[in-house]
Amino acid sequence: MTATTECKAGILLINLGTPDSPAPRDVKRYLKEFLSDPRVVEMPRILWWPILNGVILNLRPKRSARAYGKIWSDQGSPLLVHTLAQAEALQGLLDKGIKVVPAMRYGKPSISHGLKKLAEAGCQRVLVFPLYPQYSATTTASVFDAVVDELRRQRLIPELRLINRYFDDPGYIQALARSIRDFQARHGKPDRLLLSYHGLPQRYADAGDPYPLQCEATSTALATALELDDREWIHSYQSRMGREPWLTPATSDSLKKLAAEGCRHVQVVCPGFAADCLETLEEIAMENREIFIGAGGKRYEYIPCLNDSEAHIQALADLARRHLGGWT
Repeated sequence: MTATTECKAGILLINLGTPDSPAPRDVKRYLKEFLSDPRVVEMPRILWWPILNGVILNLRPKRSARAYGKIWSDQGSPLLVHTLAQAEALQGLLDKGIKVVPAMRYGKPSISHGLKKLAEAGCQRVLVFPLYPQYSATTTASVFDAVVDELRRQRLIPELRLINRYFDDPGYIQALARSIRDFQARHGKPDRLLLSYHGLPQRYADAGDPYPLQCEATSTALATALELDDREWIHSYQSRMGREPWLTPATSDSLKKLAAEGCRHVQVVCPGFAADCLETLEEIAMENREIFIGAGGKRYEYIPCLNDSEAHIQALADLARRHLGGWT
Protein backbone atom coordinates (compact mmCIF):
# COMPACT_ATOMS: atom_id res chain seq x y z
CA MET A 1 0.00 0.00 0.00
CA THR A 2 1.51 3.32 -1.05
CA ALA A 3 1.50 6.46 1.04
CA THR A 4 -1.17 7.93 -1.24
CA THR A 5 -3.53 4.98 -0.86
CA GLU A 6 -6.22 5.59 1.73
CA CYS A 7 -6.46 2.80 4.32
CA LYS A 8 -10.16 2.03 4.57
CA ALA A 9 -9.54 -0.80 7.04
CA GLY A 10 -6.81 -3.10 8.23
CA ILE A 11 -6.83 -6.84 8.86
CA LEU A 12 -4.70 -8.33 11.61
CA LEU A 13 -4.29 -11.96 10.52
CA ILE A 14 -3.27 -13.90 13.62
CA ASN A 15 -2.01 -17.43 14.19
CA LEU A 16 -0.79 -19.13 17.36
CA GLY A 17 2.94 -18.54 17.20
CA THR A 18 6.34 -20.15 16.95
CA PRO A 19 9.80 -19.92 18.53
CA ASP A 20 12.44 -17.89 16.70
CA SER A 21 14.49 -21.03 16.12
CA PRO A 22 14.53 -24.69 17.15
CA ALA A 23 17.25 -23.95 19.71
CA PRO A 24 16.23 -24.90 23.29
CA ARG A 25 16.69 -21.32 24.56
CA ASP A 26 14.26 -19.94 21.94
CA VAL A 27 11.81 -22.78 22.49
CA LYS A 28 11.92 -22.13 26.24
CA ARG A 29 11.18 -18.43 25.71
CA TYR A 30 8.23 -19.29 23.47
CA LEU A 31 6.84 -21.95 25.82
CA LYS A 32 7.07 -19.59 28.78
CA GLU A 33 5.00 -16.96 26.98
CA PHE A 34 2.47 -19.55 25.78
CA LEU A 35 2.08 -21.44 29.05
CA SER A 36 1.93 -18.24 31.11
CA ASP A 37 -1.33 -17.28 29.41
CA PRO A 38 -4.15 -17.75 31.95
CA ARG A 39 -6.50 -18.54 29.07
CA VAL A 40 -4.35 -21.54 28.13
CA VAL A 41 -3.76 -22.90 31.63
CA GLU A 42 -6.72 -22.18 33.89
CA MET A 43 -5.07 -22.77 37.21
CA PRO A 44 -4.35 -20.44 40.15
CA ARG A 45 -0.97 -18.81 39.50
CA ILE A 46 0.22 -19.66 42.99
CA LEU A 47 -0.08 -23.34 42.02
CA TRP A 48 0.93 -23.09 38.37
CA TRP A 49 4.10 -20.94 38.62
CA PRO A 50 6.13 -23.51 40.59
CA ILE A 51 5.11 -26.26 38.17
CA LEU A 52 5.82 -24.14 35.08
CA ASN A 53 9.11 -22.59 36.17
CA GLY A 54 10.40 -25.38 38.37
CA VAL A 55 9.52 -28.41 36.25
CA ILE A 56 8.10 -27.82 32.77
CA LEU A 57 10.49 -25.10 31.59
CA ASN A 58 13.44 -27.17 32.77
CA LEU A 59 12.38 -30.36 30.99
CA ARG A 60 10.12 -29.64 28.03
CA PRO A 61 12.20 -27.15 25.97
CA LYS A 62 14.84 -29.72 25.04
CA ARG A 63 12.23 -32.27 24.01
CA SER A 64 10.22 -29.69 22.07
CA ALA A 65 13.39 -28.34 20.46
CA ARG A 66 14.14 -31.80 19.04
CA ALA A 67 10.61 -31.93 17.62
CA TYR A 68 10.92 -28.47 16.08
CA GLY A 69 14.26 -29.50 14.59
CA LYS A 70 12.51 -32.25 12.63
CA ILE A 71 10.19 -29.81 10.83
CA TRP A 72 12.28 -26.64 10.59
CA SER A 73 13.04 -25.71 6.97
CA ASP A 74 15.64 -23.50 5.32
CA GLN A 75 12.97 -20.78 5.29
CA GLY A 76 12.37 -21.16 9.02
CA SER A 77 9.29 -22.15 11.00
CA PRO A 78 6.62 -23.73 8.76
CA LEU A 79 3.85 -21.98 10.68
CA LEU A 80 5.43 -18.58 10.14
CA VAL A 81 6.23 -19.29 6.49
CA HIS A 82 2.65 -20.34 5.77
CA THR A 83 1.10 -17.46 7.71
CA LEU A 84 3.21 -14.90 5.85
CA ALA A 85 2.22 -16.52 2.55
CA GLN A 86 -1.45 -16.46 3.57
CA ALA A 87 -1.28 -12.76 4.42
CA GLU A 88 0.38 -11.94 1.10
CA ALA A 89 -2.12 -13.99 -0.90
CA LEU A 90 -5.07 -12.51 1.00
CA GLN A 91 -3.75 -9.00 0.36
CA GLY A 92 -3.78 -9.78 -3.35
CA LEU A 93 -7.50 -10.64 -3.34
CA LEU A 94 -8.75 -7.63 -1.40
CA ASP A 95 -9.30 -4.00 -2.38
CA LYS A 96 -6.27 -1.72 -2.38
CA GLY A 97 -7.72 0.20 0.55
CA ILE A 98 -7.43 -2.89 2.79
CA LYS A 99 -4.09 -3.60 4.44
CA VAL A 100 -3.35 -7.13 5.68
CA VAL A 101 -0.73 -7.59 8.40
CA PRO A 102 0.26 -11.00 9.84
CA ALA A 103 0.87 -11.50 13.56
CA MET A 104 1.38 -14.23 16.13
CA ARG A 105 -0.32 -14.52 19.51
CA TYR A 106 2.98 -15.72 20.96
CA GLY A 107 6.37 -14.92 19.49
CA LYS A 108 7.14 -12.80 16.43
CA PRO A 109 5.78 -10.89 14.60
CA SER A 110 3.82 -9.82 17.66
CA ILE A 111 0.31 -8.44 17.88
CA SER A 112 1.86 -5.20 19.14
CA HIS A 113 4.01 -5.00 16.01
CA GLY A 114 1.02 -5.74 13.77
CA LEU A 115 -1.18 -3.07 15.34
CA LYS A 116 1.66 -0.57 15.03
CA LYS A 117 2.04 -1.32 11.31
CA LEU A 118 -1.69 -0.83 10.75
CA ALA A 119 -1.63 2.45 12.67
CA GLU A 120 1.34 3.67 10.63
CA ALA A 121 -0.63 2.90 7.46
CA GLY A 122 -3.46 5.10 8.73
CA CYS A 123 -5.90 2.26 9.45
CA GLN A 124 -8.45 3.47 12.00
CA ARG A 125 -10.65 0.43 11.46
CA VAL A 126 -9.19 -2.97 12.29
CA LEU A 127 -10.63 -6.42 11.70
CA VAL A 128 -9.02 -8.94 14.04
CA PHE A 129 -8.92 -12.25 12.16
CA PRO A 130 -7.65 -15.20 14.26
CA LEU A 131 -6.92 -18.21 12.08
CA TYR A 132 -8.87 -20.51 14.43
CA PRO A 133 -11.95 -21.91 12.66
CA GLN A 134 -13.42 -23.23 15.92
CA TYR A 135 -13.77 -20.82 18.85
CA SER A 136 -12.13 -21.54 22.17
CA ALA A 137 -11.35 -19.32 25.11
CA THR A 138 -7.82 -20.74 24.93
CA THR A 139 -7.27 -19.38 21.41
CA THR A 140 -9.71 -16.79 20.04
CA ALA A 141 -10.46 -15.19 23.41
CA SER A 142 -6.74 -15.08 24.18
CA VAL A 143 -6.16 -13.16 20.94
CA PHE A 144 -8.84 -10.65 21.88
CA ASP A 145 -7.26 -10.25 25.33
CA ALA A 146 -3.88 -9.52 23.76
CA VAL A 147 -5.29 -7.00 21.28
CA VAL A 148 -7.21 -5.13 23.97
CA ASP A 149 -4.23 -5.24 26.34
CA GLU A 150 -2.10 -3.60 23.66
CA LEU A 151 -4.67 -0.97 22.72
CA ARG A 152 -5.29 0.03 26.33
CA ARG A 153 -1.84 1.63 26.28
CA GLN A 154 -2.64 3.76 23.21
CA ARG A 155 -4.32 7.12 23.14
CA LEU A 156 -6.00 6.75 19.74
CA ILE A 157 -8.02 3.53 19.58
CA PRO A 158 -9.22 2.19 16.21
CA GLU A 159 -12.67 0.77 15.60
CA LEU A 160 -12.53 -2.97 16.15
CA ARG A 161 -14.27 -6.05 14.81
CA LEU A 162 -13.44 -9.67 15.59
CA ILE A 163 -14.04 -12.86 13.62
CA ASN A 164 -14.56 -15.28 16.47
CA ARG A 165 -15.32 -18.47 14.52
CA TYR A 166 -15.92 -19.87 11.04
CA PHE A 167 -16.23 -23.57 11.81
CA ASP A 168 -19.24 -24.05 9.51
CA ASP A 169 -18.46 -21.44 6.86
CA PRO A 170 -19.38 -22.95 3.45
CA GLY A 171 -16.20 -21.66 1.79
CA TYR A 172 -14.01 -23.13 4.51
CA ILE A 173 -15.80 -26.49 4.38
CA GLN A 174 -15.58 -26.63 0.59
CA ALA A 175 -11.87 -25.73 0.68
CA LEU A 176 -11.27 -28.64 3.07
CA ALA A 177 -13.33 -31.00 0.92
CA ARG A 178 -11.48 -29.96 -2.22
CA SER A 179 -8.11 -30.48 -0.57
CA ILE A 180 -9.08 -33.99 0.54
CA ARG A 181 -10.51 -34.91 -2.86
CA ASP A 182 -7.38 -33.66 -4.61
CA PHE A 183 -5.16 -35.66 -2.26
CA GLN A 184 -7.23 -38.81 -2.73
CA ALA A 185 -7.20 -38.37 -6.49
CA ARG A 186 -3.41 -38.78 -6.30
CA HIS A 187 -3.13 -41.32 -3.48
CA GLY A 188 -6.39 -43.24 -3.52
CA LYS A 189 -9.13 -43.47 -0.90
CA PRO A 190 -8.36 -44.93 2.55
CA ASP A 191 -10.23 -47.46 4.61
CA ARG A 192 -10.92 -44.63 7.06
CA LEU A 193 -10.51 -40.85 7.10
CA LEU A 194 -9.56 -39.52 10.55
CA LEU A 195 -10.37 -35.88 11.38
CA SER A 196 -8.02 -34.80 14.17
CA TYR A 197 -8.40 -31.57 16.19
CA HIS A 198 -6.21 -30.03 18.86
CA GLY A 199 -7.35 -31.22 22.27
CA LEU A 200 -8.65 -29.32 25.27
CA PRO A 201 -9.05 -30.23 28.95
CA GLN A 202 -12.52 -31.68 29.47
CA ARG A 203 -13.21 -29.27 32.34
CA TYR A 204 -12.91 -26.32 29.91
CA ALA A 205 -15.73 -27.77 27.84
CA ASP A 206 -17.71 -28.55 31.00
CA ALA A 207 -17.37 -24.88 31.96
CA GLY A 208 -19.01 -23.84 28.68
CA ASP A 209 -16.28 -23.64 26.06
CA PRO A 210 -18.07 -24.38 22.74
CA TYR A 211 -14.94 -25.73 21.06
CA PRO A 212 -15.79 -29.47 20.97
CA LEU A 213 -19.31 -28.81 19.67
CA GLN A 214 -17.91 -26.65 16.88
CA CYS A 215 -15.28 -29.28 16.03
CA GLU A 216 -18.01 -31.91 15.79
CA ALA A 217 -20.06 -29.59 13.57
CA THR A 218 -17.07 -29.10 11.27
CA SER A 219 -16.54 -32.85 11.01
CA THR A 220 -20.21 -33.49 10.23
CA ALA A 221 -20.30 -30.73 7.59
CA LEU A 222 -17.08 -32.00 6.00
CA ALA A 223 -18.28 -35.62 5.94
CA THR A 224 -21.50 -34.43 4.30
CA ALA A 225 -19.57 -32.44 1.69
CA LEU A 226 -17.45 -35.52 0.92
CA GLU A 227 -20.56 -37.76 0.88
CA LEU A 228 -19.07 -40.10 3.47
CA ASP A 229 -21.13 -42.50 5.56
CA ASP A 230 -20.44 -43.03 9.25
CA ARG A 231 -18.22 -46.04 8.59
CA GLU A 232 -15.78 -44.05 6.45
CA TRP A 233 -14.62 -41.38 8.89
CA ILE A 234 -13.82 -40.81 12.56
CA HIS A 235 -13.39 -37.72 14.76
CA SER A 236 -10.64 -37.35 17.41
CA TYR A 237 -8.47 -34.99 19.47
CA GLN A 238 -4.69 -34.76 19.65
CA SER A 239 -1.96 -33.02 21.69
CA ARG A 240 -2.90 -34.13 25.20
CA MET A 241 -0.80 -32.58 27.97
CA GLY A 242 -0.73 -33.30 31.67
CA ARG A 243 -2.68 -35.87 33.66
CA GLU A 244 -6.17 -34.41 33.82
CA PRO A 245 -8.89 -35.72 31.46
CA TRP A 246 -8.91 -34.18 27.98
CA LEU A 247 -11.46 -34.38 25.20
CA THR A 248 -11.92 -37.87 23.79
CA PRO A 249 -11.41 -39.93 21.77
CA ALA A 250 -7.68 -39.29 21.58
CA THR A 251 -6.13 -39.47 18.12
CA SER A 252 -3.40 -41.87 19.23
CA ASP A 253 -5.94 -44.20 20.87
CA SER A 254 -8.18 -44.04 17.81
CA LEU A 255 -5.32 -45.06 15.53
CA LYS A 256 -4.46 -48.03 17.74
CA LYS A 257 -8.11 -49.09 17.77
CA LEU A 258 -8.46 -48.76 14.00
CA ALA A 259 -5.38 -50.93 13.44
CA ALA A 260 -6.66 -53.53 15.93
CA GLU A 261 -10.00 -53.63 14.10
CA GLY A 262 -8.27 -54.44 10.81
CA CYS A 263 -8.05 -51.00 9.21
CA ARG A 264 -4.97 -51.10 6.99
CA HIS A 265 -5.05 -47.72 5.28
CA VAL A 266 -5.81 -44.47 7.09
CA GLN A 267 -5.58 -40.85 6.02
CA VAL A 268 -5.48 -38.06 8.62
CA VAL A 269 -6.47 -34.43 8.17
CA CYS A 270 -6.52 -31.61 10.75
CA PRO A 271 -9.49 -29.30 10.03
CA GLY A 272 -8.82 -27.07 13.03
CA PHE A 273 -5.41 -25.91 11.81
CA ALA A 274 -5.21 -23.18 9.14
CA ALA A 275 -1.51 -23.84 8.55
CA ASP A 276 0.90 -26.71 9.04
CA CYS A 277 2.90 -26.51 12.25
CA LEU A 278 4.56 -28.64 14.90
CA GLU A 279 1.30 -30.34 15.87
CA THR A 280 0.54 -31.42 12.31
CA LEU A 281 3.98 -32.03 10.80
CA GLU A 282 5.68 -33.71 13.74
CA GLU A 283 2.90 -35.05 15.94
CA ILE A 284 0.45 -36.17 13.26
CA ALA A 285 2.60 -36.80 10.18
CA MET A 286 5.48 -38.47 12.05
CA GLU A 287 4.66 -39.56 15.60
CA ASN A 288 1.16 -40.86 14.92
CA ARG A 289 2.33 -42.66 11.79
CA GLU A 290 4.61 -44.73 14.02
CA ILE A 291 1.71 -45.40 16.38
CA PHE A 292 -0.56 -46.69 13.60
CA ILE A 293 2.11 -48.78 11.87
CA GLY A 294 3.33 -50.12 15.22
CA ALA A 295 -0.23 -51.21 16.06
CA GLY A 296 -0.49 -53.25 12.84
CA GLY A 297 -1.64 -50.70 10.28
CA LYS A 298 -0.04 -50.82 6.84
CA ARG A 299 -0.50 -47.47 5.17
CA TYR A 300 -0.68 -44.06 6.84
CA GLU A 301 -0.98 -40.73 5.03
CA TYR A 302 -1.23 -37.19 6.32
CA ILE A 303 -3.23 -34.67 4.26
CA PRO A 304 -1.58 -31.23 4.60
CA CYS A 305 -3.40 -28.21 6.02
CA LEU A 306 -4.99 -25.72 3.64
CA ASN A 307 -2.07 -23.31 4.05
CA ASP A 308 -2.09 -20.77 1.19
CA SER A 309 -4.07 -22.90 -1.26
CA GLU A 310 -6.24 -20.97 -3.69
CA ALA A 311 -9.53 -22.25 -2.26
CA HIS A 312 -8.45 -21.46 1.29
CA ILE A 313 -7.38 -17.89 0.53
CA GLN A 314 -10.61 -17.32 -1.38
CA ALA A 315 -12.60 -18.53 1.63
CA LEU A 316 -10.63 -16.24 3.96
CA ALA A 317 -11.17 -13.31 1.57
CA ASP A 318 -14.92 -13.95 1.45
CA LEU A 319 -15.03 -14.07 5.26
CA ALA A 320 -13.07 -10.85 5.52
CA ARG A 321 -15.30 -9.03 3.04
CA ARG A 322 -18.43 -10.02 4.96
CA HIS A 323 -17.01 -8.79 8.24
CA LEU A 324 -15.73 -5.60 6.65
CA GLY A 325 -19.22 -4.75 5.42
CA GLY A 326 -20.03 -1.07 5.87
CA TRP A 327 -16.38 -0.17 6.42
CA THR A 328 -15.19 -0.34 2.83
